Amino acid sequence: MEKPVSIQHIKIELQKIDKPDHPFLLECKKDTRKGVQKAVEQWEKKYQHQIDLQNKWATMTTYEQEGRTKGYKAIAGIDEVGRGPLAGPVVAAAVILPEDFVLLGLDDSKKISEKNREIYYERILEAAIAVGIGIVPCETIDSINIYEASKQAMLQAINQLQTAPDYLLIDAMKLPVELPQESIIKGDSKSVSISAASIVAKVTRDRLMQEYDEQYPQYGFKKNMGYGTKEHLEALRHYGVTPLHRLSFAPVREVAHTLFSTEE
Repeated sequence: MEKPVSIQHIKIELQKIDKPDHPFLLECKKDTRKGVQKAVEQWEKKYQHQIDLQNKWATMTTYEQEGRTKGYKAIAGIDEVGRGPLAGPVVAAAVILPEDFVLLGLDDSKKISEKNREIYYERILEAAIAVGIGIVPCETIDSINIYEASKQAMLQAINQLQTAPDYLLIDAMKLPVELPQESIIKGDSKSVSISAASIVAKVTRDRLMQEYDEQYPQYGFKKNMGYGTKEHLEALRHYGVTPLHRLSFAPVREVAHTLFSTEE
């Protein structure tokens, strides 16, 4: 009697299969052992996940494909991060990707783990035709408001591109530039170019905040990235404001006003 193939061997062989109609997979489906059925189920889940990623990618390239059918070649995706924090700059990125670029799993930077953001960041920088970064400090944010500061960061990012763009895909914003552009609500989850820009902007800003954490460790910038967490607000009340804090934002303004009143 022929000895049945071990479940461990089956698991190894299933890893080599990439099609649902593969003869070995079909044979495994007939195997009544629970371990084999579980291995088949895991393969099917993994396969479906890959299909979902491919479908998501196809959907997220729609805006870029439409732009290319209109004759545009240097399509820049633009996004910013850091509107909401109480401290630190607002950072924008502009990214021009090659037409054949593929990075399954790319999405809004907030939906991606820190580990994967770092991996994607390196992949994007390696493959991109051009990348531009714009950084606007808290002093400017206080002077012109966060909305205008976000625009300024985006314009800086465009100006930093080594290749001039001929078409802009922008996350929920219109920019005062004489270039064809499209504003896309939640664009960082709908366009691969904007998503790539959101990753680059997010990683760039996070690294800046981690550096600032070394200067002001009591505020926990390394963890909260300047957002108004409970610990950050407590540190603000206890230690006061730093040159990195946005005085025009209510929680910071209230602390600054209280300290100023106390000194008087």
